[in-house]
Amino acid sequence: MIEARRLHILRAVADHRTVTAAAAALYLTPSAVSQQLTALEQETGHRLVERGAKGVRLTPAGEILLSHTNAVLAQLERAEAELAAYGSGEAGTVTVAAFATGIAQVVAPAVARLAALAPGIRIRVQDAEGDASLPMVLDRQVDVAVAVEYRGAPAAGDPRLTHVPLYAEPFDAVVPLGHRLADASEVPLADLAKDPWIGPYPGNPCHDVVVLACESAGFQPRLEHSSDDFRAVVALASADAGVALVPRSALRGMDLTHVVVRPVDGVAPTRRVFAAVRRGAEGHPLIRPVLEALGEAARE
Repeated sequence: MIEARRLHILRAVADHRTVTAAAAALYLTPSAVSQQLTALEQETGHRLVERGAKGVRLTPAGEILLSHTNAVLAQLERAEAELAAYGSGEAGTVTVAAFATGIAQVVAPAVARLAALAPGIRIRVQDAEGDASLPMVLDRQVDVAVAVEYRGAPAAGDPRLTHVPLYAEPFDAVVPLGHRLADASEVPLADLAKDPWIGPYPGNPCHDVVVLACESAGFQPRLEHSSDDFRAVVALASADAGVALVPRSALRGMDLTHVVVRPVDGVAPTRRVFAAVRRGAEGHPLIRPVLEALGEAARE
């Protein structure tokens, strides 16, 4: 096995051309340099240097080893730099779990921002609904969750977590093109009490938002069709299969040709999105920039 410190000595001898000069540069004695060169030759099984009246020169085997030495020592420099950055909290990996539209809305822009401002921080993203991402943080499976408030979720004052509010967005009513309320400027939820509904499965935080909004309007929604994919929800509404409430950001880029999207009359149901980390981790030098980048993306 070739020792890296002996490669340093080989390169110093190649650079300085004499054992004495190499020794001075390395703060070693000439005899110590000679001993290390001899040991390196024993390790490689090749004569690496030739001594002459004008100093030392590398043999062909020495030149081959020198070409690899430069690559090896450069990689070691990079390793030391990354370890130093890691030790100071400037480099490392942060894992973020977020629901799909949260990824599009704030996580992806935060990843781009960090790539420019903090290239030492590597972000790994996992798609997970809020009811799954918060337990993942608590179980130390991920570092940050981008989640939605829902019934049964750990409260903002939960001693295990630190919450960072990101944004709030309304749900809009989505009804088929030929629906009786298609021409209304706003849709009263109570007027949809007898319609079939399309919505997320129970357990999905958005399911709670829809059910609570309908309960506040005086009825329980009759959920005929269930999907956690809002594209599927809109597609079913386009097929006249029912009505739905969909977060506004989730409607961006969808084919809305055969549906009508209207604001909800009165107080609109809203999903409040936040980032969560294990309490105390918000000040970690890797996690803090991620939370800041998520906040900036939310404000923009």
